[in-house]
Amino acid sequence: MKIVSMDTFLVPPRWLFLRVRTDEGVTGWGEPVVEGRAETVRAAVAELADYLIGADPLRIEDHWQVLTKGGFYRGGPVLSSAVAGIDQALWDIAGKAAGLPVHQLLGGPVREKVRMYAWIGGDRPAEVAELAATQIEAGFTAVKMNGSAELAAIDTPARTMEVVQRVAAVREAIGEHHDLVVDLHGRASTAMARRLLPLLEPYLPLFVEEAVLPEHSRNLAALAASTSIPLATGERLFSRWDFREVIGHGIAVAQPDVSHAGGISEVRRIAAMAETYDVTMAPHCPLGPVSLAASLQLAFAVPNFLIQEQSVGIHYNEGNDVLDHLVDPAPLTFPGGYATRTTRPGLGIEIDEAEVERMARQGHRWRSPVWRHADGSFAEW
Repeated sequence: MKIVSMDTFLVPPRWLFLRVRTDEGVTGWGEPVVEGRAETVRAAVAELADYLIGADPLRIEDHWQVLTKGGFYRGGPVLSSAVAGIDQALWDIAGKAAGLPVHQLLGGPVREKVRMYAWIGGDRPAEVAELAATQIEAGFTAVKMNGSAELAAIDTPARTMEVVQRVAAVREAIGEHHDLVVDLHGRASTAMARRLLPLLEPYLPLFVEEAVLPEHSRNLAALAASTSIPLATGERLFSRWDFREVIGHGIAVAQPDVSHAGGISEVRRIAAMAETYDVTMAPHCPLGPVSLAASLQLAFAVPNFLIQEQSVGIHYNEGNDVLDHLVDPAPLTFPGGYATRTTRPGLGIEIDEAEVERMARQGHRWRSPVWRHADGSFAEW
């Protein structure tokens, strides 16, 4: 079997899909994208295609090694995301060729269902208690919220207590039998995180995500030692070498993104590394259906998996949502807040190619928001 074509599709609201076709009629799908830099990743995929066209798609590990290391310059979000989407598509082909879901090729399932959580509140969190109650009523057992909008390096007592009161309201709305994840999104300085974390402890978050920016990861060990709240990070780390700097240094939960951190191949290795340090996995996934399907294949095969993010109905997806591009949405629906293990081959989903091609004619130029503080200086989004 040989790869004969690799086509990319810019699909609203902010996605990039990859279709890899073979000479035996087996097609694989991937989702290589950096949010806000989709065209850049698309160009990287086209460059990597020069090596892959005519190659055997089943040599997944060899291709991963060449694509990540063969260009001399290595790493970074653009290259690792381009490789991630290609890797997803090759695993999809391998599963379809074998007539097996990818998790069977990874050693077989270790669980029959995967716990999911739902987003509430948007970028600048509002009406979180009401939205949390709605998601619990819909069957989810856990919700995730941004803790705050902009935060000054050391913000006022009033802004500090706004975060605490918001979290308290969600805890009251969902009760003690459901879980709450608080995402600080790198908006807090180390000093501000140190102030906030002890105040959030009474509300028992499942974990606090990106308490500090990835460039300040060396501070995570001290933060972890100062709080009982499990700390999570990883959506902006792109390889096992990046995770080496945080696993074993304070985090309780690793959050690689299968569309950013080198794909299924690399995230599986990150999970194995995390397991040796008693660190669980809650993979980042605010993207489209291919990324989510790939994440779920890993979740069924990874022993130290905790919970999975998903973006059905997330605030970015206005007018075009995750399930709109599937022939059958059943594999990405979550009765009782869980994804049920599928035996469908490959990534377990069937992409509606006509719909993808139709939406790609519309395309997108999504960009990350640029926020500023009251004094006009740049603020972390």
